[in-house]
Amino acid sequence: MSDSVARPFAPRVDIVRDFARSDLFDRTFKEGMALVEETAAYLDGDGRRDSRILSREDALVYAGESMRLTTRLMQIASWLLVQRAVREGDMDAQDACDEKYRLSPVNAVHLGEMQETLPEGLLHLLDRSNRLYERISHMDKRMFIDEDTDTPAVNAVLDQMQRLKNAFALKD
Repeated sequence: MSDSVARPFAPRVDIVRDFARSDLFDRTFKEGMALVEETAAYLDGDGRRDSRILSREDALVYAGESMRLTTRLMQIASWLLVQRAVREGDMDAQDACDEKYRLSPVNAVHLGEMQETLPEGLLHLLDRSNRLYERISHMDKRMFIDEDTDTPAVNAVLDQMQRLKNAFALKD
């Protein structure tokens, strides 16, 4: 492997490891898992009742949107569980950098036209899952991909800190 290919990978591993240990990860993990549980409870309870009173056409829209919601949440949960595995030492940070663990693109739900047909409970969950997915997608891109060049990201702060460590290490 050439040096130019190997060098960008190391900062990604550090970024993944640092993120998995961060308070931001803790908060995001708790929010994501709570949203998964809340959604499951809604779809099995109030959502089931809400969908029964919809017209046939609206019930089809409800079914499609609830499937998109659960798919989006499963992607979020999978991504978060990989980060937790890194944190707990069950997965090496380098393995977590593999493309198969990246967040897959999903279409955002545009709630405008569904506001009057779908139950408020589902709309609220769709909105929250969209916002959480967007935040995690942004983190994923920042951690793994430089959006402008599609190359591995380099964290400027970590890079500068490493340069400082190297500079002071030489003077010791």
